[in-house]
Amino acid sequence: MCRPEPARVEPIIPLLPYQRRDVESAARLRWSCWARQTGKSFTKSLRRILRGLRRRRNQIFLSAGERQSRELMAKARQHCQALKIATDYYDRRGFRGLSVRQLEIVLPGGVRIIGLPANPQTARGFTGDVLLDEFAMHAEDRDIWAAMFPTLLRGDGELDVASTPKGCSNVFAQLRENPHFEHSLLTLPDAIAQGLTVKADEVRQALGDDELYRQEFLCEFLDEATAFLTYEQIAACTDPTLVPADNVADLAAEGRELFAGVDIGRRRDLTVIWVFAREGDTLTTVGLMELANAPFRAQADVLNELLSLRHLRRCCLDAGGVGMQLAEEAVERFGGHRVEALTFTPALKSQLALGLRIAVESRRLRIPNDERIRNDWHSLQRTVTAAGHLRLDAPRHEGSHADRFWAAALALHAGEANSGRPEMLAAKPLRFARQGTW
Repeated sequence: MCRPEPARVEPIIPLLPYQRRDVESAARLRWSCWARQTGKSFTKSLRRILRGLRRRRNQIFLSAGERQSRELMAKARQHCQALKIATDYYDRRGFRGLSVRQLEIVLPGGVRIIGLPANPQTARGFTGDVLLDEFAMHAEDRDIWAAMFPTLLRGDGELDVASTPKGCSNVFAQLRENPHFEHSLLTLPDAIAQGLTVKADEVRQALGDDELYRQEFLCEFLDEATAFLTYEQIAACTDPTLVPADNVADLAAEGRELFAGVDIGRRRDLTVIWVFAREGDTLTTVGLMELANAPFRAQADVLNELLSLRHLRRCCLDAGGVGMQLAEEAVERFGGHRVEALTFTPALKSQLALGLRIAVESRRLRIPNDERIRNDWHSLQRTVTAAGHLRLDAPRHEGSHADRFWAAALALHAGEANSGRPEMLAAKPLRFARQGTW
């Protein structure tokens, strides 16, 4: 089968000028800092397919997590269909001892496109050209870089590093000064000037967070001095293989001790339920449920189903404001030994937030590699009042007011609070037979 040439791409897959320049670049090492929603993954996956066919080399796509890996490989399959390239597709377990799914597209001539969630072990497993997608969000990015880069030295391997900024303390930020890379910086206004049909003012107003807009859409590497948790600290706790349950039914088979935190909202904020499972000294995220604009009756039904789980040891709920009635009903029905209702005060918020930060710094938490979680946890800012007190606050964006952060902090508090041993209730008085020798 004939290999597609770049000249054939335009009539089949329309490209904007900046996308065409990237696809046709012959640079061996390319660093791309592009704004959100500018077609970064779309362009990079197309570039690597065409380069792989031309060079007859396997292409390794390393993404921040399994969900991101599946999305990137779905784009690659769409490109193959549009270019009328016959392919085979495989979805299988990739590494012994790791819960990692290896996605694979086999192109004509035996060229393979392999999609994986990135960690140091998967980065060592293959030889070929590499795409590091959203590299600023990769957990253990330095270890991944050290494991992956030697594979490029064999056969003049090519490397595409693409992401939006996430602070200044990661490998992606450091590579912007590396003279061996061809650099491409694309802000949202730049993309709009080249034909992208998006209104920048509407995006900025809808986001409602100037700092986040500067980072995500103007590609600024912002100082994290006022962030309560830096991106680097959050990344150290992320596990790209984690896919937490998004409903209670999927947690029913969980055999480990469970601890839940519930941050309750109604119209302006999310209701977030975060569930940890205990593994020795480590708490692993096994459940993450988000309810947007859900009626209180629907929230109560989900909460009652969660609290009925056999292995749920303790749950801490936000009992302030709109959460007061739900928290009171949960305590009345399931007892104070399993449900603790907490009203947020400045002192309690500091205690919960500090507890979560200590757990993050000591790496006792495992959380999924999810951009929403990362931005939500990072959005909490610390300021010092005129009286010298620490104040924690977060802007409201994407329907959240650091709700995922506070739900996780409540779940951690539930796991660390000394609630005593599980109780056992007898349905009726015990009876003893008057037999045998007494």
